[in-house]
Amino acid sequence: MAEYRTIDYRCPYCGHTYSVRMYDVIDADTEPDLKERCRSGDIFHVSCPHCRREYMIQYPLLYIDRGLRFALLVSEKETAPLSRLGRPLAEQGYRLRRCTSLQEFTEKIAVFEDDMDDIMVELAKYDTFIEYVDNRKGTPEDITSIEYQRTENEVMKINVRADDKSMSFLIPVSMMQEEMDASPDLYRVREEDFPVVDSAWVISLFAPEDGTA
Repeated sequence: MAEYRTIDYRCPYCGHTYSVRMYDVIDADTEPDLKERCRSGDIFHVSCPHCRREYMIQYPLLYIDRGLRFALLVSEKETAPLSRLGRPLAEQGYRLRRCTSLQEFTEKIAVFEDDMDDIMVELAKYDTFIEYVDNRKGTPEDITSIEYQRTENEVMKINVRADDKSMSFLIPVSMMQEEMDASPDLYRVREEDFPVVDSAWVISLFAPEDGTA
């Protein structure tokens, strides 16, 4: 069941105040319409009734999929210790993540609904970045985003977007599994803490101890 609150929100464009419904908790199993809005990111979309401007408002939201046993917390910053909330879910086998952006939130839903390991996905995106640059397909400055698209028949598709062009990479899941199996402790996270598993996290795993790139 969804939990929400209604707040008075001031439009950043026209300055008028209007009511906005913000969801605190969404249960994907009991709210199929809201589940679809979370998948698309539309759950954060608002439209000012005064100036008709449309935009996104990111606010804290807990999304729970009990069938697939994962929970995502949308929160740019960790405002309080999360282990108290996360420990009971982690003990039930839930995968828990904190998402710092809307793009990350929608991507995590896609990854977990494909029954994929998001740590493996982030590692694949990192390897794709290295391959893209090392094979002189472009420079790091050219890249605007690296995105997970889907996994079918044990093959993962990763898209690299650079300005007005994009390139897709097909990566065998077995290859990524071998890479992870070689250093299992490196990729271990504490589920109960709602860890952030993103590109910055992966890069930190391979950064020298002095902190330089």
